[in-house]
Amino acid sequence: MTNKDNIRFIQGNEACVEGALYAGLNFFAGYPITPSTEITEHLSERLPQTGGKFIQMEDEIASMGAIIGASLTGNKVMTATSGPGFSLKQEALGYACMAEIPCVIANVQRGGPSTGNPTHVSQGDINQARWGTHGDHAIIALTASNHQDVFKITVEAFNLAETYRTPVIILLDEAIGHMREKLIIPEPGELPVVDRLRTHVPKGVDYHPYLPREDDRLPMSDFGAQHRYNVTGLFHDMWGFPNNDPAVVNGLLHHLVDKIENSVNDIAMYKEYWLDDAEYVLVSFGSSARSSIHLAQNRRARGMKIGVLELQTLWPFPTDIVREKCANAKAVIVVEMNMGQVITQVKNAVDNPNNVFLANRIDGQLISPTDIKTVLRMIQGKGV
Repeated sequence: MTNKDNIRFIQGNEACVEGALYAGLNFFAGYPITPSTEITEHLSERLPQTGGKFIQMEDEIASMGAIIGASLTGNKVMTATSGPGFSLKQEALGYACMAEIPCVIANVQRGGPSTGNPTHVSQGDINQARWGTHGDHAIIALTASNHQDVFKITVEAFNLAETYRTPVIILLDEAIGHMREKLIIPEPGELPVVDRLRTHVPKGVDYHPYLPREDDRLPMSDFGAQHRYNVTGLFHDMWGFPNNDPAVVNGLLHHLVDKIENSVNDIAMYKEYWLDDAEYVLVSFGSSARSSIHLAQNRRARGMKIGVLELQTLWPFPTDIVREKCANAKAVIVVEMNMGQVITQVKNAVDNPNNVFLANRIDGQLISPTDIKTVLRMIQGKGV
């Protein structure tokens, strides 16, 4: 039986807050920016209640620097932002990738580029999440279409950050961040929570901060505690000291990418609806998936075989899963609120990219079932 005290009627941004606290967040640094401000506001009240530390920084770059430092000292950390703030974080995000520092960055997407449209919905930051920082690297980015899943993927973001010692991005969008709906907060222990993996190397014995175990995980030592070690954004050796030896550089870059890309099927989260007999598959994510599910349910009631693949992991892109789920479809429609960022990945994944079509909006308005239906009719009119 559900504990009534665990039932909330809240915004998606608040669901993200509750998920972060459930996962063990104990340090947040951020700077208010629409439409993510509620995450900062609620954590300023909620985090001190659980013994954590909240600090409002002077800007987004400083916010990333603060959570990087706090993570190194043993804390579970997060920051939140949107649009221009996410752009400002990219250099420090790359540093966290290189130095392998667990942290979570929530980006509640708005219209762009530049200051764009702060108060309206968009899903235009998908490629920025993957390629925003320079150099060869891998990244994890998660998203959700309802508040229960926002809570769940936020917990998973912290779990993945700790498991792979990497930044993890939560890509919500304005509609999900600001809409209100029911959330049932799971009981402690109901969802798995991954704790920081700390080294067993005793004080006074050499500690190698970048020497993987057999399972490729890197045990950490709280900076400033038992061990002295170096942290740098430069190419480095197992001790953390700068090293330009070609063999070291080659091995490090392969490690940074392979630890995530080789685990894509383990990281991948998705939901599927009516795919068993689907002739048309809608691939979507975030608030766009809500319209996709509504349309599919409506059309199936009229005898049309439509299914939905809702992606919750956007990066690393679950290519094999998309290929498998779309294999028997006559046509695939990618539903997103940008000019076509996920459709490129879907076309690369499926066997027949010519039968992949785009249903989108880029005007700050939520894409509707009618918008998707218009594209569907166009496809059927072509005989697909």
